[in-house]
Amino acid sequence: MKKLLLIALVLVAHISFAQEDATRGYKVKVGEQSPELNFTLMDGTKHTNQSLKGKVVVLQFTASWCSVCRKEMPHLESEVWQQFKNEDFLLVGIDLKEKREKVERFITQMQVTYPFTIDEDGSLFESFTLPKAGVTRNIVLDKNGKIIFLSRLYDEKEFNEMIAVIAAELKK
Repeated sequence: MKKLLLIALVLVAHISFAQEDATRGYKVKVGEQSPELNFTLMDGTKHTNQSLKGKVVVLQFTASWCSVCRKEMPHLESEVWQQFKNEDFLLVGIDLKEKREKVERFITQMQVTYPFTIDEDGSLFESFTLPKAGVTRNIVLDKNGKIIFLSRLYDEKEFNEMIAVIAAELKK
C-alpha cells in the first residue's frame, strides 16, 4: 500500500511539474487581454489599462536578488528601451516585493533608465502567473492591452523574437 501511495504521489508531482512547464508558470496566454493593471511608477506617474491604451507595453518582472534578471536588464536597456522609448512604447520594470531603497540601489547598480514600479505584495505578478512562479518575465501588450508575447528567463533567441514582435507592433 505504501509503495502504491508513493507511486501516486510521484505521478501527481510529475503531472503538476509538466503542466507548469507547459505554461512556463503563466496563467495568462498570448491573445488574451491583460489582467487589470493599476500601478504607480517610482516617479509618481499612475498607470491603468486605460492609460496604457495606444502604447506597446513591456512589463518586466524582476528583483534585485535574481541573477538572470541582472543578466537580462542591460539588454532590455540597450536593445529595447533605448531603441523604442521615443515611440508609442513603455517598458516598465516591476520589482517584486522589495523596499524602495533596495530597488533604487538596484536600478543604480544596473544602470537602467526605464521606469520602475514596486509590486509590494506580489498581486500584480500573481495576476499573470501561477502560484510560486519565478521572476525574469517579460509580458508584451499591444496598443489595445492584448498580450502578444510572453517570455521566461533570458534566452537570446527568445529575447530577439520579443524585439521583433515589439518592432512589428509599433509599425501597425
